[in-house]
Amino acid sequence: MTQIDRRRLLAAGAAVAAAPFSARAQSERGWQARAPMPWPVQEVYAAVHGDRIVVAGGLVGRPGGEPLHVEDRVGLYDPMADAWSEGPRLPAPRHHPMMIGDRALGLFAVGGYGVSPAGEWTGMREVWRLSSDGTAWDRAASLPEPQAEAVGLAFGGRLHLITGRSPGRSPNGAWGDQADVASHWVLDPEHGGWHEARPCPMARNSAAGAVLNGALWVAGGRTVRGGGTGQLDRYDPIESRWDTLAPIPRSQAAGQQVGGGLAMVAVGGKLVAFGGEWFAPGGGGVFRETWIYDPATDAWSAGPDMRTPRHGLAAAAVGDTVYAIAGGAVVSGGQAVGTVEALRL
Repeated sequence: MTQIDRRRLLAAGAAVAAAPFSARAQSERGWQARAPMPWPVQEVYAAVHGDRIVVAGGLVGRPGGEPLHVEDRVGLYDPMADAWSEGPRLPAPRHHPMMIGDRALGLFAVGGYGVSPAGEWTGMREVWRLSSDGTAWDRAASLPEPQAEAVGLAFGGRLHLITGRSPGRSPNGAWGDQADVASHWVLDPEHGGWHEARPCPMARNSAAGAVLNGALWVAGGRTVRGGGTGQLDRYDPIESRWDTLAPIPRSQAAGQQVGGGLAMVAVGGKLVAFGGEWFAPGGGGVFRETWIYDPATDAWSAGPDMRTPRHGLAAAAVGDTVYAIAGGAVVSGGQAVGTVEALRL
């Protein structure tokens, strides 16, 4: 999931939801199938590194309450060839590790959950960097505290890790041991280590992020107790200031707020958000909507629906094309897929 003043637009939400996306006529074909990942996986993020999109880790649920299968495999996707290959495996299996790519700094896998004697949802502090020859992962400066289900972005020669979940109680092994955080950590390789920056206005997990117009954007997400949120926050790294803008609209088809487990990228001066899940008594569902945000008007409009609705999917943008990679086709962890779809805007 890669390279994101909540103004009171609740009243305008219905109008925004109904507004047509101006580029839809230019992309009448909508989302198109691409070569699937060689293995199904969900709870993943992606980053662009060189001419490849990199997806690492993730999980696959198992029936009957059996332990989760947590991945250490790394998928490399070549958009030009529409083909997958496999990269060097992570040093240890991880799900929800943030993938952050930067031309100058390289490619990083940050935090996430690992498996320990305490359980399959053990928050991790490790940070790994892909070696210069691309054959192995090396240790980098560890996080000050475990953090997963976060937003990871690179800007100005620094890495940013924003929101997510960190251990709220011992023993840091079960999903319920984790708590939503508004934490904002910054890694400046020139000065070594991570330092704390101004926290995000809202603590939540499973949000999505992108870099656009010299700012960091964090959209959607959910809270453990409050469910999905469409909140959109923008961080100015020069002024160290957060602003809250127009929220992602609710899904008219599902009657639910688009929020947790979505993905987002920046393309053509706009933010493109898609997917996610919601929970309800007795079940829930997965969103298929695509939403496009125009910072010039502070408004969202509807784009083409994904062919395969998913949550916990990875996202990346190459040129004018958005890629939606893998994810869960049903709410929670019941059906991981390797589906890949592309949307050209």
